[in-house]
Amino acid sequence: MIKEDILHKYPPEIENVLLILHEFQNSNPHHYLSENDLAMIAAYLNVPYSSIYGVVSYYSMFSLMPRGWHIIRVCNSPVCQMAESNAILSKLGCHLGIDPGATTADGAFTLETSECLGQCDSAPGMSIDEQYYGNLTAKKIETILQKYQDKIRGQGE
Repeated sequence: MIKEDILHKYPPEIENVLLILHEFQNSNPHHYLSENDLAMIAAYLNVPYSSIYGVVSYYSMFSLMPRGWHIIRVCNSPVCQMAESNAILSKLGCHLGIDPGATTADGAFTLETSECLGQCDSAPGMSIDEQYYGNLTAKKIETILQKYQDKIRGQGE
């Protein structure tokens, strides 16, 4: 979708900023917001660039850096930490060969932490894109990642 089309779906009111930011980011194949995106949104909403930048830098769901095809978020809430989310994060990092905040060399995965995924009853938890996974173990992590890696390999053939 063309960015101008996204903007014109919404009245130019600041109340629409999160909706617009999400659509811009989701329409980018690298799942991030560029400086040009922020400037375009600021101009459309008739607010300073710094206002839009402030919103983007506040919410962890937005990124100013290119990310992978699949975004893995590990919950870092106190409940998930008590359920060993740090071990899950470490396992993911070892399996993917990256630290939190980084993207794999092939651009397939970005590993991030999130303050809360809202699924405390199934801690520890993570999401990949919009899919939630809970009650995680090292074995479950391997199975889940294998599914995504198989899918990526299938697209490349």
